[in-house]
Amino acid sequence: MEFLNKYNHSKNIRFSSFEFAIFEAQRRGLKTIVETGCSRGKSKFFFFRKINWKDGMSTMILSDYARYINGILTTCDIEKKNINYAKKFVKQNKDFVNFVVDDSLNFLSFFEKKIDFLYLDSLDGQFKKASEHQLDEIKIAKNKLHKNSLVLLDDKGLKTNLSIDYMLNNNFRILNETKEQVLLSF
Repeated sequence: MEFLNKYNHSKNIRFSSFEFAIFEAQRRGLKTIVETGCSRGKSKFFFFRKINWKDGMSTMILSDYARYINGILTTCDIEKKNINYAKKFVKQNKDFVNFVVDDSLNFLSFFEKKIDFLYLDSLDGQFKKASEHQLDEIKIAKNKLHKNSLVLLDDKGLKTNLSIDYMLNNNFRILNETKEQVLLSF
């Protein structure tokens, strides 16, 4: 998967985690990808957004993977401006991405397909209710997952503790763990 090479640099602190998850997703033949919280970049000047590798730029990576495997990424964010920025970052992959402006809990409740690969990153870890929010996301999404599904949790230690405990108590197992993220599956 040569498209991953462009993401392998020192600024992308989540690269090894995404690389492991993408290779595992391909090995499992996963094509329906769902992301809560899209890539929003960071402000530069007044109206210009640039890539923010500290945030991982997941929408770019996942949209490239969707294109590579002829799958579909559905990304949800509560802020329309974030969705608009993400659209600019992935314009070359627009045919492989569905963009949804909604609260992630509502979005996941009404998502009708089985989810192959779920990436939960909708509320940044520094916010007070981030752990509870991520736990609510996995509780809602759990019945939309299948035995080969992957779940990648972001902001390890800041918002993942409740989610990881819940998932381990519900027959998930940890496949990979880095400083920033945790990958789980049934």
